[in-house]
Amino acid sequence: MANLYDILAAGFPADRAGPAFLLSDGAAVSYGQLEAGAAAVAGYLVENGVQPGDRVGLQVEKSVEAVMIYLGVLKAGAVFLPLNAAYTPAEVAYFVGDAEPAAFVIDASEYMAAARMAAPLADAVARDDADLACLIYTSGTTGRSKGAMLSHGALAANALALHRAWGFGADDVLLHALPIFHVHGLFVAMHCAFLSGAPMVWLPRFEDAQVLAGLARSTVMMGVPTFYTRLLANPEFTAERAAHMRLFISGSAPLLESTFAEFEARTGQRILERYGMSEAVIITSNPLDGERIPGSVGYPLPGVDLRIGGGEATGVIEIRGPSVFSGYWRMPQKTAEDFTADGFFITGDVGRQDPDGRVWISGRAKDLIISGGYNVYPKEIELVLDELPGVAESAVVGVPHPDFGEGVVAVVIGAKGQMADEAAMIAECRRQLAPYKSPKRVVFVDDLPRNAMGKVQKNLLRERYTDLFKAG
Repeated sequence: MANLYDILAAGFPADRAGPAFLLSDGAAVSYGQLEAGAAAVAGYLVENGVQPGDRVGLQVEKSVEAVMIYLGVLKAGAVFLPLNAAYTPAEVAYFVGDAEPAAFVIDASEYMAAARMAAPLADAVARDDADLACLIYTSGTTGRSKGAMLSHGALAANALALHRAWGFGADDVLLHALPIFHVHGLFVAMHCAFLSGAPMVWLPRFEDAQVLAGLARSTVMMGVPTFYTRLLANPEFTAERAAHMRLFISGSAPLLESTFAEFEARTGQRILERYGMSEAVIITSNPLDGERIPGSVGYPLPGVDLRIGGGEATGVIEIRGPSVFSGYWRMPQKTAEDFTADGFFITGDVGRQDPDGRVWISGRAKDLIISGGYNVYPKEIELVLDELPGVAESAVVGVPHPDFGEGVVAVVIGAKGQMADEAAMIAECRRQLAPYKSPKRVVFVDDLPRNAMGKVQKNLLRERYTDLFKAG
């Protein structure tokens, strides 16, 4: 096919003077400047002996220069390795030892200053669909982090599918407040903008005032559920503020049905929830035109085959398609374990699929609780708890129990100004659910541990409450 860089650049506006980034200080960076920066980086990499397929690591704060480096790495035919700027030296040492990058950038501005002294690379290095474009390390909540290998063809297929599915065009302006070390901000958001030649309102992070100001000049916003709960908590976020927006998209963590409902009540608009992961970018999406149902992540994207493993109504989701990753970096055994004999990737997410194809996620297979020999899916209990007075958000986990093997524990953030009553909550769960599903304990907390993309880290909750039922 082609180098992913060429596919993205084909969407840049004919007039490269058009803005690619609209900065919070009122300045703009044009598509021409972006293109020139990428060419300089690519030339600099080639001059310094970086070969096609070599890894180039980047651990910096979010910036336009970081995007230029990303595109330049692609153009040079190298493999982009983004790392969270918050990683500790010990964590970085693991990634560097595993990926063995030929170059590692820790100061984007300094690197760009050096790169601009090099002869720019005019043409992108030829790459095939199967050639590796990016190495994305998974969060590693259990065991050591794994490098998901994403090819030029896989990333291109996903970007083109999303661009069509979400109706992106040159008249759009994307509000970008996400980090860019993760697939959501790096691939999902930016690729849609690049393929449209559209500008991005470029924010370093989510801050209420900047996001509210940015909405005034945007048409599309992508965010994690926390973005939407924070907007709803701000009385300045009104229906008028959102009136000209055509689309709000949520992902990277489950969107509470209460958030969906409150957002619609406030703005008259329904958030479009989608489902993805590092190993396949975006897998399913609620429709742009059509019913967006709270709690559902919509339908598989065109080209994605999705099935429920095990022949049960609810089970582990398995997928196959052009955007699925090539495997785990230097982990052939793990790769073999996670693919079926007929080529489906076993996602580890538990869910079901309606007869019409609509997908519902129950949680992670590793979060399944087996209590007294019965399978308990945390999501089912969380849906009940999240509707109760006094509950802002809940996370349900299983911890060791002397009689049942695992005991169901609900960890709850209490709603402001309302009483938190453990006994009443357990009683209400028992009224709505089978007794074996109901929590044996409810623990109240001020907040839940989350990763950088807002997902609740249930492994940390299991560790924290592992002795809750211990005798004595």
